[in-house]
Amino acid sequence: MIFAAGLGTRLKPFTDHHPKALAEVNGKTLLEHSIKYLQRFGIEDVIVNVHHFADQIEEVIKENSGFGSWVTLSDERNEVLETGGGLKKAVSYFEGEENFVVINVDVLTNLDLGKMIETHLQTGGIATLAVMERNSSRQLLFDEHMVLCGWTNNNSGEQKIARESLSMKPFAFSGMQVISQEIFTMPFEGKFSMIDVYLHFAKTKIVKGYNHSGNIFIDVGKPESLEKAGYLFE
Repeated sequence: MIFAAGLGTRLKPFTDHHPKALAEVNGKTLLEHSIKYLQRFGIEDVIVNVHHFADQIEEVIKENSGFGSWVTLSDERNEVLETGGGLKKAVSYFEGEENFVVINVDVLTNLDLGKMIETHLQTGGIATLAVMERNSSRQLLFDEHMVLCGWTNNNSGEQKIARESLSMKPFAFSGMQVISQEIFTMPFEGKFSMIDVYLHFAKTKIVKGYNHSGNIFIDVGKPESLEKAGYLFE
């Protein structure tokens, strides 16, 4: 699944008239970059959630025949549901799938997703989250075995601890995750974040971090990061 429903406020003025998924890097939309990235790892059945200028995304997918993938839209035109609510709304599309990948449309990386999927299957956790050692206002906290323990806001000092650990190391979440079907037992409704879901399950289940520090990674949320991405990605 590709999360593409966000308002993209950091990409204004482009997002005053378009969805951020259609912002371009080297003549290709972020949506196309995401779909082609998944194809490199054999993933060609894709769900895209839409809200902001949803019609434009729908039109681009039709005009380009899904960029070579089978693309299904999860319609959130009535209300943006954030990441957790968006995933839960799409639950019916995941029937029969034991594990699946979810990525943010505004993330560009050369992370080897195949290795991350393999690690997730080996550990048997409920979710595996791509994380990096980089500065961020909000970070996830992991123990020495890369098991999720909590979350911290570095600006406000607020912390949410799901499981106690003597040593916790902060990592920035990269907006990419491999998830097990069991995630849909989440006790949340409506509009909520996947971070809340992971912190809930971290109390009783294994949520692992996958450290991909050293990979190229850009959160293409601002006009200047779009320009930078143009030098790093085809």
